[in-house]
Amino acid sequence: MSEARSALPGATFEGIAKVAEAGLKGMVTFRGDLGNAKIKSAIKAVTGAAVPKQRAVTTAGGKGVAWMSPDELLLMVPHAEADATVEALAKALKGQHFMAENVSDARAVFTVTGAHAREVIGKLAPVDMSRFEAGEIRRTRIAQVAAAFWMAEDGTITVVCFRSGAEYMFGTLSVAAQAGSEVGVY
Repeated sequence: MSEARSALPGATFEGIAKVAEAGLKGMVTFRGDLGNAKIKSAIKAVTGAAVPKQRAVTTAGGKGVAWMSPDELLLMVPHAEADATVEALAKALKGQHFMAENVSDARAVFTVTGAHAREVIGKLAPVDMSRFEAGEIRRTRIAQVAAAFWMAEDGTITVVCFRSGAEYMFGTLSVAAQAGSEVGVY
């Protein structure tokens, strides 16, 4: 069995914001009736976080749940716990209509941090970053790459994309974060 590796181990860039590859992260795509009480209970049991409202992220103890669409969530857990999370959901939701898949190794995760983190994302995504608040998520494009991003707190943005686009995403975020590129909008 091969050893798991993140897409761009240790890659960082510092300019008006710091861009860093976040390392291995456990991610489980979940689809089902998000209003179902049994599903809500199972999600909370495996993550400690409640099913979020539309375009929101909830977190608890290093784990989290991100709203991706009306019937889809992204569960975030430690990388080593992703398979066990899928198994626990299968056991808790036996007989329910749902899908849970470990997609950890198909994704790349980056963090953009610093006073100009909003500006870096604002240059690349069609989102009004002046109104974007902590706890929100957007599923959109960053430059030409399908991505999702959320803000844990002001100045800390997490970006998720397909692993196949990791190098392009890192390069694009780094160019947007170049020193001297401040626009001063946010």
